[in-house]
Amino acid sequence: MKDFLGTYSALLESRISAMSFGKQPPSLYEPIRYVMRLGGKRIRPMLTLLSYALFRNDVRSILPYAVAVEVFHNFTLMHDDIMDRAPLRRGKPTVHEKWNLSTAILSGDVMLVKVYELFSTLDPITFRTTVEAFNACATRVCEGQQWDMHFESANNVTEAAYLRMIQDKTAALLGFSLELGAILAGADEIARKRLREFGLHIGTGFQLRDDLLDAYGDPGRFGKQMGGDILANKKTFLLIKALERAGPAEKKALTYWLTATRFNKKKKVEAVVAIYDQLKIPQLTRRKADRYFAKAFNLLEDLPESAARENLRAFAHLLMDRQN
Repeated sequence: MKDFLGTYSALLESRISAMSFGKQPPSLYEPIRYVMRLGGKRIRPMLTLLSYALFRNDVRSILPYAVAVEVFHNFTLMHDDIMDRAPLRRGKPTVHEKWNLSTAILSGDVMLVKVYELFSTLDPITFRTTVEAFNACATRVCEGQQWDMHFESANNVTEAAYLRMIQDKTAALLGFSLELGAILAGADEIARKRLREFGLHIGTGFQLRDDLLDAYGDPGRFGKQMGGDILANKKTFLLIKALERAGPAEKKALTYWLTATRFNKKKKVEAVVAIYDQLKIPQLTRRKADRYFAKAFNLLEDLPESAARENLRAFAHLLMDRQN
């Protein structure tokens, strides 16, 4: 497993480092280089390479298209950070904090344009198939983000509604990343759908774990403001289940913190986490995530047995066990 991870990571980082986004004006392009240099785990382009390798061996040939997925992902993060007023991304200042709001919006817009530019080198038939799938994915991501913002001021957000939201906002891009590998390899529609659904299940479990890490992760490893979801009153799976399970005392305390306009940030996070602990919300969240991971691995069994399939399985297990 270490062999393929090291090889694929090196290929991706080399390609990303060599990319030229533009030069003038510097204030437009430097934020793009900055956010791409922040690194990250490159999960989505890695999934594209792993998916492609199920069918063909020449993964180097699709590096530009795998990188396109990473460019789009970072575009969504740049705009997501604006909407969330997030101060940190991967342990560093977010683009709107380091530069300004307008620059972050424009630099993100250019990143989206670059995605289409990268895809434009595909042959016409593959380009059309790829862009149709990408457009469907990108639309879902925007819909998911809008639902996420809507939920901040909404009452009675249900578990089902929340799960649909994260499948749009987060899981859809993992599904597309895997489907893209299959498209580029010339795989049939059945394989494309199976890999897309595998990504949707993995992505849903991944986001549930991310919700948990926001409240319980190690600040030094997580790279983002801890308790950010709690401070923003985000209707995460944790909060939704806590409100469902809360008795009168817990509900009163949660209502206080959800409606307070002036508060000590550290005290709010600690108080809400204590309620989560009391109601055993972390255990419930892990079980829910594990059910989605199990669904994903069942789909993987339908693919032909190969070293590439086991590499994909191993990488999915790393996502399950992530601590940052």
